[in-house]
Amino acid sequence: MTVTFTHESGNPVYHVPGYFAADGNAAETGATSGNKWRAHLSPDKPGTWNWEVSFVAGVDISIEPDREGPPYRPYDGMKGSFQIEDSDKSFPDFRARGRLTYVGERYLQFKGNDEYFLKAGTDAPETLLAYTDFDGTITMHAPDQRGWIGPADGHGLHEYAPHKQDWREGDPTWRGVKGRGLIGAINYLSSKGMNAMSFIPHTAGGDGENVWPWVSRNERLNYDVSKLDQWEIVFEHAQRMGLFLHFKLQEQENDSGWPFRSGLSPNSIVPEAMDRGTLGRERMLFTREFIARFGHHLALNWNLGEETQMKPENIQEWSRYFERMDPYNHHMVIHTTGSWGAHRRVYSSLTGDQSGLTGPSMQTRNYRDAHAFTLRWIKESREAGKPWAVSYDEQGNGWWGVPADPGFEDWDADLDFETMNIGGTGAIATIHEIRKYEMWGHFMAGGFGVELYFGYRSPHNDLNAEDFRSREQSWNYARYILEFFRNNDIPYWEMENYNALIGNLKDDNSKYCFAKPGEVYLVYLPEGGTTRLDLTDATGEFSVKWYDPRNGGDLQTGSHDSVTGDGVVDLGLPPSDQSEDWLVVVSR
Repeated sequence: MTVTFTHESGNPVYHVPGYFAADGNAAETGATSGNKWRAHLSPDKPGTWNWEVSFVAGVDISIEPDREGPPYRPYDGMKGSFQIEDSDKSFPDFRARGRLTYVGERYLQFKGNDEYFLKAGTDAPETLLAYTDFDGTITMHAPDQRGWIGPADGHGLHEYAPHKQDWREGDPTWRGVKGRGLIGAINYLSSKGMNAMSFIPHTAGGDGENVWPWVSRNERLNYDVSKLDQWEIVFEHAQRMGLFLHFKLQEQENDSGWPFRSGLSPNSIVPEAMDRGTLGRERMLFTREFIARFGHHLALNWNLGEETQMKPENIQEWSRYFERMDPYNHHMVIHTTGSWGAHRRVYSSLTGDQSGLTGPSMQTRNYRDAHAFTLRWIKESREAGKPWAVSYDEQGNGWWGVPADPGFEDWDADLDFETMNIGGTGAIATIHEIRKYEMWGHFMAGGFGVELYFGYRSPHNDLNAEDFRSREQSWNYARYILEFFRNNDIPYWEMENYNALIGNLKDDNSKYCFAKPGEVYLVYLPEGGTTRLDLTDATGEFSVKWYDPRNGGDLQTGSHDSVTGDGVVDLGLPPSDQSEDWLVVVSR
């Protein structure tokens, strides 16, 4: 089933794939059969919308969009219309802003109000959907294997019990009280000012071994209707609460035929890989089903693989298929491991017109690489003819990532962060170093967003996280960044990195400059102090204000109220705590 939706003006026209919906209420009933089919439109214009159903039969016809087949009567050819009014929603609900789209620039833009988007949220747990309240959700290994430590009852699935207190009257549930823990977790993240969450819907063969969209782990052509309807309840609530949906569609261990896991011979085929890593029936149906069920959501990206091991030519082919199938042309990314070599090997084959990708979902092995890696892919993608929207979604060290707040549960605040390095995955960072070099380092390079990865060894880690309050201070640091840009009307979409203007010719982590020359200059000082700014090509007077990245709030006045252009100027000292990090705002 495909439904064509056409606005009365003739533009736009959307060809939206439909899907089997059992009895139409499977989230509540658990139905596996019925006669209901469904298609979702997210209209982006008020007025009359006309619809017409194509309902045809044929072998593999659902995955070959250009094929024709015999009509299935009486449903084929049905048509009608309905009225859409202007949205009455308010921030943070994405329906107040419209669909988030890639517009050929470094930042995604909302079609409804033309605002640009900066992202901050959670990259963990990757097994977010391994939730005990979802139908057909089980774990395939004991709770003490692979570092997994499940909730108290030992079944290895999430309960999010600490967040049941965050569920509010009127929030969605299913089958009575089911869903309150995860819905409450979404409420908490939104209350902290976060606007993104990440999850992997296919972890068979991977670290979690507890999430898949099918009726069973190895049956990849039959989808679990009630489970997916329950996922949809969660995703819909997340969008209303202003959380961007990061679909990491597969995991490294199941993305290709390459035998990543130990114990497999070099000639083995990873059995969990759809079509052995190629674009075949399983992967095509997976693509169509996810677009049909979830592609109407306004703010999301399709990530074609976490720490991908797919061959570049297979990524290219899959990305083109996504372009053909997705009526809304959502942002599309790929994720690699954190070394420069991995970035080079994957991204260089996908920039420009080599693929349908519109950005990378970056990982770094060392937390001090965030700024340089972001700069590199902004530059290389621009030179390839299609500027990428670059996000930074997984931070090194891989074992620890963004640690829990000092003092949270059994977290050891006295760990030697500077020297501890497990498995050669890079030095561990404190939450303060993450704030300085990963969060601010990324945004000051021109990146559009960060998601915080929890690692594998800390409390509430990338597999067993139950309580998002474990990173409350880090959410605060991320929120202060979003609030700074929003509350001070910073035109970041018109700005670029200009480290040379503050003498950082090597683009290292000593200090960063992000500017719209002649109008506004942001100078971030990770270790405090002061710097000089080259205003030789800028005339007139500029105000000098300071922003506190540790506490947020209003702009403050330091030792200098203003500076005058036509030369290299001294920006003075911050208002207090001169050895701490500060952001200097120099504006006309």
